[in-house]
Amino acid sequence: MATLPTPALTRLMPLFAASAAGLAAAALILFTLDDRLVALGFAAAGILAGGVLLAARRLLHAEQAVESSTDWTVAHALAATSEDALAVTDRAGRLVTANPRYEMLFAGWPTPPSLPVSDVAVADLGAAARNAWREGEAHVDNIQVYGAPVSLHVARVGEDSLVWRFVGVQALDLAAQVEALIHGHTGDRLAAAGIMAVMVTPEGRVRSANRVFKARAMGSPDSPAEGRDFARFLITDSAGLVRFEREGLEGTPLRVLQIPFLDGDDTPMLVALLDEENLNLPSPAIGASASAHVRSLIAMLPSGLALVDRDGRFVSMNDAFVRAARINAAAPPLYPIDLVVREDKAALADAVRRFAGGAAQSAEMTVRFNDVPEEPVALTIAGARGLGDAAVLISLRDSGEEGKLKRQIAQATKMQAVGQLAGGVAHDFNNILTAIIGHCDLMLMRHSPGDSDYDDIQQIRANSNRAASLTRQLLAFSRQQTLRPQVLQLPDVISEVSNLLKRLLGETVRLEVKHGRNLGPVRADPGQLEQVVVNLAVNARDSMLTANPNGGGTLTIATSCVAAAEVRQMDDDVLPVGDYTALRIIDTGTGIPPDILGKIWEPFFTTKEVGKGTGLGLSTVYGIIKQSGGFIFADNIPGGGAEFTIYLPVHSAPEAVVAKAPVKPKQIDLWGSGTILLVEDEDMVRAVAERALTRQGYTVVTAENGEVALEKIAEIDKPDLLISDVVMPSMDGPTMARQIRARYPDLPILFMSGYAEEQLRKSIDIDNVAFLPKPFSVQQLAEAARDVLATK
Repeated sequence: MATLPTPALTRLMPLFAASAAGLAAAALILFTLDDRLVALGFAAAGILAGGVLLAARRLLHAEQAVESSTDWTVAHALAATSEDALAVTDRAGRLVTANPRYEMLFAGWPTPPSLPVSDVAVADLGAAARNAWREGEAHVDNIQVYGAPVSLHVARVGEDSLVWRFVGVQALDLAAQVEALIHGHTGDRLAAAGIMAVMVTPEGRVRSANRVFKARAMGSPDSPAEGRDFARFLITDSAGLVRFEREGLEGTPLRVLQIPFLDGDDTPMLVALLDEENLNLPSPAIGASASAHVRSLIAMLPSGLALVDRDGRFVSMNDAFVRAARINAAAPPLYPIDLVVREDKAALADAVRRFAGGAAQSAEMTVRFNDVPEEPVALTIAGARGLGDAAVLISLRDSGEEGKLKRQIAQATKMQAVGQLAGGVAHDFNNILTAIIGHCDLMLMRHSPGDSDYDDIQQIRANSNRAASLTRQLLAFSRQQTLRPQVLQLPDVISEVSNLLKRLLGETVRLEVKHGRNLGPVRADPGQLEQVVVNLAVNARDSMLTANPNGGGTLTIATSCVAAAEVRQMDDDVLPVGDYTALRIIDTGTGIPPDILGKIWEPFFTTKEVGKGTGLGLSTVYGIIKQSGGFIFADNIPGGGAEFTIYLPVHSAPEAVVAKAPVKPKQIDLWGSGTILLVEDEDMVRAVAERALTRQGYTVVTAENGEVALEKIAEIDKPDLLISDVVMPSMDGPTMARQIRARYPDLPILFMSGYAEEQLRKSIDIDNVAFLPKPFSVQQLAEAARDVLATK
């Protein structure tokens, strides 16, 4: 119940008092004097005062409603620009506002959830509304609206409104445009030409009709035909001729044409009805005038339509078909097969021949056009008997943007799938590498340089680290690798990798390094930046050797300072204005072909011959730079060669901190004390970690999973540190850690995992925890344990 403001209550207190006094006096007189007439008078006075009170309260509520009413003008203007259908309802379930796309989608202003959809969908919409009122938002997928799937997102705004957003309605725009043509002046022009146009729903009911159809079928051009059964307007005689039911068997026979302007069986159908002009032919045909009218109708439709004769030649095509098929209007093709690639010519010619010969129904087929063979398009082919020379109707929807979006979604799905696969493989592989590296470290403690086994152990350890770098590379292109960013100077990174580059480039390629002045520090992972430089340098070497197998070329690595003013002058849409340190890698090779310049960052894309490239090099580079907050661009140099430019934002850090970069000196003393609870489901990793920590002086209690760890924690005194794997069967590490933290809130925790830290942050969601990525060495484990205990 609404509460009146205090000033209003103050003003109404006298009315309360009068009403109460009148009723009390009436009761007292009736009880003491037994005078009903006088008591009735006092009661009437009290009731009158109560009525005045009620009227005053209603007036105050009305004033409050006026003051709190919302001005939806701005909201409606913003909703009108949305590509989705939007509507707003209030607490009472009334429609407050909606945008024009909502009106086009539902042919009016119905109030959700009572929309022109199936009963099941209406029930789902109602359930979504209740969930939105309760939880704030709700979703419903695959709502069939006139045969097209639409998704709903409904959200509560404040406490009194629901916003309904229908996503995916763009596919219905074509139906709305055709419906507007039928309703508007175009429909009147069709009527003047003798064409009766009707849009019929998949259920066979009239969705819209022009005035001449209504006049012939219903007797009045203003009669409402929407929602009526289309078939009931027509009758068929014994000869198979179609007439209007209202005109009877004496009426003019009709030719009924179905025009499939949308794909699928559950979509609206455009029906054109024309008067037969010649009934003496064995197969009634439309005369030249009516045929011209139908061609005029096709020309006006926004869907791509073309008419083909019995010999397979184009008779006519509308502008939408010309755009969708990318046809040169000045030199149009003679046959439909001239549009498609060689592999699709036979199938298309066969389909046209089949429907020109009288095949019933319609068919869909996928073809590829000559100019864009990588983009399959769908054609709908149907017979068109009775249209003079035309025998086949071909429908084509302009799906250029839609196809591009589908390819992007497919690419993103592939990236996600490979990323998930890489994460799973990395987890298992990193566990194996952790055991190998750990055992190598333990063996090296028992051997000194010069022993017969020392070099072999070092070789095993080095190869294990190489295998770990392959895993990191696989994770890098999907941006799931764990970065260890440091504040550093780019010249230091180039200096570290220069010796390796000289060996990789060979004798025929000359390396030049140039550094600019006043370079700002950047914050990045030095190991990942080294990988970026190596990948780009190797690609440059291959390009230069291709251009000149004997002479090689020159690889230039240059750094420079790029101020914000210079970035502003670039006026680049991608690069935000700011201070950057740039790294340029320039070669004298063949350059990058313009047709593949936009594809070089895609995973698995390579121009190298089979067996000599994985397609992960440049995608790895792109992933590392983007994850580091930077930008990378590739360009061709006039005269030959390619230039890759990397912009890393300048890190605003105190000079003292930068001076200590890039590497913090390691402490030599790794000896420790205290009790560590070690939880790891992999036996080999648990054994190596236990031995490594025990050798450093710790008392180690091990557990193979989360349940056993909870049992151990109840049996021992409070440990000094918890080291746990993240992903484990039955109970994962974060779940176990939360229960232990409930008992010991200040217990230090060190998580270790073969998965990337960024992937696990949401599942960890625990304050004051450290992370150690696998594979790790014995020294790295000891350092991590010491650092966590030092911050205790």
